[in-house]
Amino acid sequence: MIARLTAAALAAGLALLTTGTAHAAVTISSGHVDAIDIDWTGSTLTLDLRDSTVSPAVDRDPSTVTLNAVSASKSTVPSGSAYSFLGAPGSTFWVLPQNQVSGILWPGLDTGGVPSGVLLNNTVTVKLVSVTGPADFSVYTTGFGGSVSVWFDSGNGLPDSRNLAVNTHAHANWAFEAAGTYTAVFEVTATKAAGGSVTTGQKSYTFTVQP
Repeated sequence: MIARLTAAALAAGLALLTTGTAHAAVTISSGHVDAIDIDWTGSTLTLDLRDSTVSPAVDRDPSTVTLNAVSASKSTVPSGSAYSFLGAPGSTFWVLPQNQVSGILWPGLDTGGVPSGVLLNNTVTVKLVSVTGPADFSVYTTGFGGSVSVWFDSGNGLPDSRNLAVNTHAHANWAFEAAGTYTAVFEVTATKAAGGSVTTGQKSYTFTVQP
């Protein structure tokens, strides 16, 4: 039994060294991850989760990761019509924030692994295909003067799409309108500069939201 376990561990380690992707199931509750980590490998567009909570950082298959919104991420919906997609002013929601907060998960989006020139207009399209869970899920940014830009919102119908330039690293607010478990399915597509479409295929992300 010990020999078999050792061999399995060695095989997993070799897989990580050769692919750069970790496959062991993990739960991440704080620190920085690029939840949407888009790379170009050979002639293939890939979508992983870049986990920077470990050193050195590793790419993980999103299906092996649970992203946990701890109780401290609970907030209340601000007043103003710009936030109406989150619910009534003063109601409770949970948010993994655009700006880093100690003890709360800080998920980003990164296209730094896609070199300039391989894709038409140096652009990828990130699509939120579907969401299952106890309530609505959204991703939005806030800017100077209180401006709000909603990138994805399961509350008004899906799929939703957002274009991102290559060599971009961005953060946004990831919002959940009730405690529970959510599954969000993302897909990234693009057109090659030389012609022809490419896709990462659909990837499932699991979020657990603590009451």
